Amino acid sequence: MSSLSTPASHPADRGGPGPLLVLLDPAARQTDGESVRIAKDVLCGGADVKVALPESPSELDRVLSHRGRRRPVVIGSDLALQRVLQALHRQRELGADPIGAVPVGRPAATGALRALGVPVEPVAAARVVLGGTPRKLDLVVDDGGGVVLAEVRIAPPHLGDSLGRPRGLRSLWAKFAAAEQAKAPGAELRVEADGRLLADLHQPVRLLRVVPVDGVLELTLDLGGAVQRHRVAALRVAGRHFGYEADGARVGPVRARTWTVHAGAWELMLPAG
Repeated sequence: MSSLSTPASHPADRGGPGPLLVLLDPAARQTDGESVRIAKDVLCGGADVKVALPESPSELDRVLSHRGRRRPVVIGSDLALQRVLQALHRQRELGADPIGAVPVGRPAATGALRALGVPVEPVAAARVVLGGTPRKLDLVVDDGGGVVLAEVRIAPPHLGDSLGRPRGLRSLWAKFAAAEQAKAPGAELRVEADGRLLADLHQPVRLLRVVPVDGVLELTLDLGGAVQRHRVAALRVAGRHFGYEADGARVGPVRARTWTVHAGAWELMLPAG
């Protein structure tokens, strides 16, 4: 069951950030309960806050549909924010209010939020929720109802890559990953972008990486030779039960998946400037 509480209104509600619906990720409370508490205290000190702990998708749908004027704020991981965006997308409420986020979780579980510019430290992130600037962002949506904040990645599980890694790690990783990639098999996939065939089943895919950029999908495709880069509106991938990562979380296996980009579909509170 969700746990709801409504502290007394604060002066900040009159001309401040407005009333907030703070959604606590149950996994975040288990991983780092102290950061959750700190973030919640900062938010409650600066706005009229109602706190919810939705424990199922149906409960999350219910809480969001009854939020009234309250702006959603997620305290948790990339996956927690994904679930909120999916629910708002289903309710056709995705762009209704700017969303706040406080990353809490292991670094691998909050990488998308950090990549989008949300501060890592809970006090700084909570202050951005209260006084930051809403910024329109693109959203990748798949034909199964899932959403992606920052990246889709398909690669055989034993392969790594230096693309998208912090600069200090690229050269070190490349020294041993290049040799492994050269001899390891790729995934047998059919890849189509905007109806144009980019790879067929006889061309093993070593890496497929997709990120939303300026209202389009920026596609990086490695077929074992030169790396291809494309900017497309829609991507379809089909194969024999393949899995993929959406913002670092494993999804699948599936037989086929189509991704499209929704330009400026949602707003996230980010540091001013």
